[in-house]
Amino acid sequence: MNIVIFGAGGRAGRRAVAEARRRGHQVTAVVRDPARHRDPIDAPVVAGDVTDPGSVARAAAGQDAAISAAADLTVPAQDFFPASSRALAAGLTEAGVRRLVVVGLAPVLPGPSGTPLMDEPGYPDEYRPFFLGHAAGLTELRHCDLDWSYVAPAGDFDHDGVRTGRYEFAAHGDPASRISYQDFAIALLDEIEAPRHLRGTASVREA
Repeated sequence: MNIVIFGAGGRAGRRAVAEARRRGHQVTAVVRDPARHRDPIDAPVVAGDVTDPGSVARAAAGQDAAISAAADLTVPAQDFFPASSRALAAGLTEAGVRRLVVVGLAPVLPGPSGTPLMDEPGYPDEYRPFFLGHAAGLTELRHCDLDWSYVAPAGDFDHDGVRTGRYEFAAHGDPASRISYQDFAIALLDEIEAPRHLRGTASVREA
């Protein structure tokens, strides 16, 4: 497949590029500023703005599917993530790309009680504005016509974790859960190749 990956310079994005290349896919890696990324990315790198529909459409031309692992911490989350979702919806549609997998955030997905994990009693709220920005981006996805999936760690990433080749889907979010970026990338590419959560969300944890 030809896969365009937005946010390819970040930790999740780089692992997604590596996993896609491992499987033999052709990858276009999109970053805001290629000059800022000194470590090589194992794919052709192009400049692009995931909040600009025209930029998304240009990067996605000729692609079969898209992954977005993009984030911009210099922009308020409540502005960035909804704008990104709208631009992806418009730009991918213009480019004729229907399949989109978005790297999400556990706190916006259901917790044990069925309410968002961030609303569970005792859940830390230090980063709540960031959570709410992600939630607003997910709301925009729910209103678009793409074949999207929103995939998040059930808890958080294990920043020092290694590739085990295994993962599983969790029934709900779990703050104690951890998964390596490499195993999370396996879940992303599995969702691209054989979708199990079309127009829905998924929590991923280590197996």
